[in-house]
Amino acid sequence: MDGIGRKFMALVGLFVCFSFGTGQASATELDFNIAPQSLNSALVAFGEKSDLNILYDSGLTQGLTSRGVRQTTDPETALTLLLSGTGLTFKPGGKNSLTLEKIPHGKTYLSIRPVDDPPESARPAASKTRKAEQELLAHDLLVAENVVDSDKKITLPEVRVFDKVDPNAPSNISYTRTESATASKTSMPIIKTPMAIHVMPKAVMDDQVALQPLDVVRNVSGVFQGFAFGGLGQGFLIRGFDAGFSGLYRDGFRFPLNAQLSLANVERVEVVKGPSTNLYGRIEPGGMINMVTKRPREEAYYSLSQQFGSYDRYQTQFDATGALNESGTLLYRFNTEILEQESFRDFYFHDRVLAAPSLTWKITPRTQLDVDFTYSNEDTREDYGLVALGNRPAPIPRSRFLQEPLDETEQVMYNTTALLTHNFTPDWQVRARFNHMHRFTDDPQTGPFALDETTGVLQRGFYDGVSRSTTYQASVDVNGRFDTAGVEHNVLVGWDFYNDSAGVTSVTDTAGSINIFNPQYENVDRSLQPYNFFISQTNRWNGVYFQDQITLFDKLHIMGGGRYDWALRNLGLAFGANQSLAAAEAASMDVYNERFSPRAGILFQPWEWLSLYGNWVKSLGSPNGSFDASGNILDPEIAEQYEGGFKTSFFNGRLNSTVAFYHLTKENVAVPVPGTAFSNAIGEARSQGVEVDVSGQVTDDLSLILTYAYTDAEITQGTNQGNRLWNVPRNAGSLWVRYDLPEEWVRGLTVGAGLYVQGERPGDNANSYFLPAQTQVDAMLRYRPEFIDPHLTLQLNVNNLADETLYGGTLGDRFTINVNNPRTFTGTVRYALW
Repeated sequence: MDGIGRKFMALVGLFVCFSFGTGQASATELDFNIAPQSLNSALVAFGEKSDLNILYDSGLTQGLTSRGVRQTTDPETALTLLLSGTGLTFKPGGKNSLTLEKIPHGKTYLSIRPVDDPPESARPAASKTRKAEQELLAHDLLVAENVVDSDKKITLPEVRVFDKVDPNAPSNISYTRTESATASKTSMPIIKTPMAIHVMPKAVMDDQVALQPLDVVRNVSGVFQGFAFGGLGQGFLIRGFDAGFSGLYRDGFRFPLNAQLSLANVERVEVVKGPSTNLYGRIEPGGMINMVTKRPREEAYYSLSQQFGSYDRYQTQFDATGALNESGTLLYRFNTEILEQESFRDFYFHDRVLAAPSLTWKITPRTQLDVDFTYSNEDTREDYGLVALGNRPAPIPRSRFLQEPLDETEQVMYNTTALLTHNFTPDWQVRARFNHMHRFTDDPQTGPFALDETTGVLQRGFYDGVSRSTTYQASVDVNGRFDTAGVEHNVLVGWDFYNDSAGVTSVTDTAGSINIFNPQYENVDRSLQPYNFFISQTNRWNGVYFQDQITLFDKLHIMGGGRYDWALRNLGLAFGANQSLAAAEAASMDVYNERFSPRAGILFQPWEWLSLYGNWVKSLGSPNGSFDASGNILDPEIAEQYEGGFKTSFFNGRLNSTVAFYHLTKENVAVPVPGTAFSNAIGEARSQGVEVDVSGQVTDDLSLILTYAYTDAEITQGTNQGNRLWNVPRNAGSLWVRYDLPEEWVRGLTVGAGLYVQGERPGDNANSYFLPAQTQVDAMLRYRPEFIDPHLTLQLNVNNLADETLYGGTLGDRFTINVNNPRTFTGTVRYALW
């Protein structure tokens, strides 16, 4: 029987079940908790719970599986759900018994009409999935009528089924997400939250063959590429400010790792604009990026993907998940990746091995423990890119490497996270989380620091640092919902702790110069040089915070809260071959900061499709790592933001948009003292602008992501006052479109195209040179040959179709201009079972 026939007969069985009277089984509701498993085992569990005898021939259930049932309902409904998709139904038997039988063929027909206006709770967060893969409870939303017995063959009209599709189901190919796990640490819908929030799901990563977070967040307005050491690290600017290492999070924990982070175990990437200090501690004010990892699932799923592309790129990924026991209380997920790739850049390469197992233990129906582990080993070569000549990047080949071929970087990371969740009641929950990360880096590099623009001779220095760092993080959150005098409250109270300690043992030396027009490499092995530069540093803080999201009249939402931080910054340096890391620790000094950071927001939703919002935030930013002339560490940066805008949601939540206007200032910016190695915290910078984001489905077959950002970012106090901030274009926008061709045209074919545009950007704060405006065009073609195997996917992506010279970010000077990829081809073969 084909898929449509099976679905039709399942609906017939569904109606027949509900047509029974209540005499055969008690209508008393019971708490059923039966996991997906073999149908025989599921029926045994059902009988034990309901005290009903289920009579059937063993041949009826041989080889069949049940989707299970996890809800409080009456036994008839539970058995209906248990049998859903098996081709079986039931009829009254004797006292306290039911008899299973096959759904009769050709005898019972059901006329079905769609629900034209489904209730709000049933409207999908993401309605576009592969048709055969939707996990629906159709009986809740379809109206059945006119049951007749007939031998006549009938044709049913098209039926549209609305339901809450699991947004994280592997089969979900929608770009739409209506909730964020990051912005408020609560389950408030995005359209009801007075902040600019953007979620890029796995479907976007798959369509665009994203390799790292930088490839994902280019689809968000106001997020630009910073300096990334040629792909070694992750460099972001959000709303005009460099996010540094403090703006990147994973599962709500800071991820202070300068590496090209894998997306193999990432489910979605969430971007929250503006200061997030109130819930996450010391962070740059432009915003934060949170990578949410894949969670174990009860339903078995296996996927093997092989990518191959330009410059000898080979990437293998494997994803597996399912239940480890029949009861479904112990779940697993395992992701692994092997990456090998060369580059258009001379001598550059990047190899990575990643393994990421996860476990979920449902200790009780109210208590759950999640444990994740990630191991990553990367080998690459640090790449500072090109240099500036005059007011533009030097006219030399974009492939030219200006460091040394013997420079090779190794990074090893071990990361463990545990989350314990307990629900006291449906409205009150406590979450306790812990994270431990250990990192090892061996990073030899030959870096530029001066250029004779007449001769092209580039002066360079050598640095080789061996760094070992350990990070501990913990948090406890209590979240509850209650009403007072008709006012709804969603309250969060929490505490967090962060401690990151690092010791760096390194050697610094001068290196031979190189001519940018005719490079001759030294090929000098400096691995035996004695260490002469030592760094000891610790960043630690405790913070307590609170937040209340108030709802009045179902239309007015008020958010208020604050955070108090106790922060410590410890830094020690030691120079000379006769020094040591212990000497740096002994010479270290502490700087303490305490500060209260408030946040307030208001949102008015006059209609279901529109909300108007505003917010105000003050924050304690990242610690300054510079010293003044007296040897004191500078005070930390602080920031303040005012933001307003509106959000829309159309087509039952399938197409959503946010338009934001903001004004953001950052104070205590470190400004170098000319001619010295010292700085003063006298600087101030301001960023203001407009951001537009639209994403989702225009029709069932057409999906898009549209962005535009106008960013006016400049230095308002200190050196270079009045100049534009480096790496920030005034105007930038993007458009990505995916079209699933109708099945009557070509079954299983999808096409996509993207356009990414940036205006010119200053390369440094002195505005001594500019990176030119640039446009990137991408294309995608995907085919699922269902006539061969419905689990097989073939895909081809072409990035930078026009083969333009594209520049990434700079380090804020004239000697570090990253160059992005020329035209590249990437082929993907994926086989998935579920």
